[in-house]
Amino acid sequence: MSQGGTAVEIVFQERHGVPFYACTDPRWCGAPHGFSTRLGGVSPAPWDSLNLGAGRGDDPARVGENFRRFCRAVGTDADALVKNRQVHGTTIRSVTRADVLSDPSLPGEFPADGLVTDQPGVCLTIFSGDCIPILLYDPHRGVAAAVHAGWRGTAAGAAAQGVLAMTERYGCRPEDILAAIGPGIAPCCFQTHADVPDGLRAGLGREAEDFISPISGTDKFHVDLKGANARWLERTGLDPAHIALCPDCTACRLDRFWSHRIQGTRRGSMAAMIQLAEP
Repeated sequence: MSQGGTAVEIVFQERHGVPFYACTDPRWCGAPHGFSTRLGGVSPAPWDSLNLGAGRGDDPARVGENFRRFCRAVGTDADALVKNRQVHGTTIRSVTRADVLSDPSLPGEFPADGLVTDQPGVCLTIFSGDCIPILLYDPHRGVAAAVHAGWRGTAAGAAAQGVLAMTERYGCRPEDILAAIGPGIAPCCFQTHADVPDGLRAGLGREAEDFISPISGTDKFHVDLKGANARWLERTGLDPAHIALCPDCTACRLDRFWSHRIQGTRRGSMAAMIQLAEP
C-alpha cells in the first residue's frame, strides 16, 4: 500500500526491551497501538515469553506482568483493557470505560470478533495465533476498532463489519479511516482444502480469485488472508493508501511468533491493541 508514492508501513520495533509492530505514519499518533510478538515477557516454555493469553495454562501473575510490559512498550494502559472472546464470526461490540477489566490477567468477557469505541482511555485488545489482527482508526472522529479475522471471519467480511460499525454507530467516513493489518499466517504456509476458497468466493465473489492459488498436483490451495481482508476494507470505501499491511508470516517465524497451525494449543497468544489518547 502506498501514500503519494511513499510506503505506508507497519514497522518492527522495540521499546523498553519489548519488540512489537506498529504503524509509523504520524496520522496514527492519536491512537497508541501495537501488535505483539512472543518476545520480551516473563513466561517460561511453552508460553515463552510474552504470553498475553489467559486460560492457556500460564500463571495469571505472569500474564498480567506481560500485559504491563507490552502496554508500556506501545504506550497503552494495562489497567484499561477491554478484551474480546473470539467466536470466528463477524460480531463487532461497542465498548466503553464501564467494560474495562479490573485485572489485566483476566480473560476476555465479550463473545465477539471485534471491539469498537469512541472513548479515550479504553484499550481494545484482541488475540491471534495465525489469524489476522486488524486495527482501525479514524483520527477525525476519534474512533478506534480492533478486529480478529480467522479464515471464516475473513470470508464473511469481519473487517468490513468493523468499518460499518464505525460509520453507522459513530458517524465515521470510510475515506478518513486508517487500517493496519498485522502479522498473521501468509500464503506460503496457509495450505487449505476447498472449503476456504469456497468461503472466500461466497463472500468476495470473483474478486476472491486474486487471493487463491491452486497447488499443482494436489487438491489444495494457498490462500492470502491478509490480501483478502485488505480487499474487504477497500470495498467498504477505505483508500488503499490508508491500509498498512505487515507481510510477516506467523508460521514461518516461530522465533518471533506463535503459530496455532504449527504448534497447536500448547503455546502462548499474541495480541493486538489500540487505545484512543486522552485529549
